[in-house]
Amino acid sequence: MGRLADLWDPAGERHDVPTYPWRMAPEGLATRDQLVAQGLRPRGPAVAQVMWFSKRTPGVPRFARLYPIDRATPPKPRSPGQIASLAAAMQSRRTCPECGEIRTYCLPTSLGICTPCADGFTAAA
Repeated sequence: MGRLADLWDPAGERHDVPTYPWRMAPEGLATRDQLVAQGLRPRGPAVAQVMWFSKRTPGVPRFARLYPIDRATPPKPRSPGQIASLAAAMQSRRTCPECGEIRTYCLPTSLGICTPCADGFTAAA
């Protein structure tokens, strides 16, 4: 497993961008997910990254790009056409091709049909 010192590179000499260990990045930087949770969206390229070692990928560090919070902006509002298109796409993901029912969940792609149809249950007629 790697060492914490291997991930500390604030000058960007080893990793080409300033790199910090998990939870040790300077104030004013956030990951994309953290910005989205604040209702913001990154503008411009990432300026740094945070790295950590995970049990999921032993010996290989994982990373997340960091963006300046002060340059982030709210996302652009969606047009009525985009909203309608997304609603239609979600409804098609929830509609079972076997029974025609619109489910409250997206159909599993591994099955291609709703779980009652996959289990052999049919809708009451």
